[in-house]
Amino acid sequence: MTNTQAPLIDMENISIAFGGIRAVDGASINLYPGEVVALLGHNGAGKSTLIKILSGAYKRDSGTIKVNGEEAAISNPRDAKGYGIETIYQTLALADNVDTAANLYLGRELMTPWGTLDDVAMEHSAREVMGRLNPRFQRFKDPVKALSGGQRQSVAIARAILFNARILIMDEPTAALGPQETAQVGELIKQLKSEGIGIFLISHDIHDVFHLADRVAVMKNGQVVGTAKVGDVNEDEVLGMIILGKCPPGAIPGPGAVN
Repeated sequence: MTNTQAPLIDMENISIAFGGIRAVDGASINLYPGEVVALLGHNGAGKSTLIKILSGAYKRDSGTIKVNGEEAAISNPRDAKGYGIETIYQTLALADNVDTAANLYLGRELMTPWGTLDDVAMEHSAREVMGRLNPRFQRFKDPVKALSGGQRQSVAIARAILFNARILIMDEPTAALGPQETAQVGELIKQLKSEGIGIFLISHDIHDVFHLADRVAVMKNGQVVGTAKVGDVNEDEVLGMIILGKCPPGAIPGPGAVN
């Protein structure tokens, strides 16, 4: 990862209020190609709201979003997808009763010239994208409800990158996974990074974050407390940022930092 190039995402002074309460208050955050930025904070800190603005689920009241250095107009999820931004929610939003290829093309199915589903083409590209992402995956014919948590996460990620996502938002990707499957998701993230994809990672698990992320950004009361490279801070310091809003020496303070 090099910061000489333009950020994939640059969110500047983002604010949104609900019923007079500022859920996000002047937040700025960026993301570079091949980088994982973990967004941390208590429930209600504003991290999910900030990310929902990027994904098009919420419309910001003020602030700018740039994608690859160009100002982006994001008012809904379709706009976000048009900029290569895909969100993988904790629920994964998979159709349990159909197989991998059907999930990858859900709502965007390929058709033959005769107007029937082109199952062969869809399975071929499913195998291609999954081969790139998780070469050990072989259960293409099984309904996804029969897959393990880690395999289901593979399917959700494959669906996102099949349509050329450059920016992934991952919401608690290892929640409810065992150690082995958590390690598998870590391998998936490494693969995505190697392809230059940028990832915003929302997580409550600080231990997990130190294994997966390049940088952390901590929010409290709708504001950014600070950002830091994971090598410049320790877990206790990050906890201090989350709980107390205290920015350690290794972090760059934001407007939410207390003195």
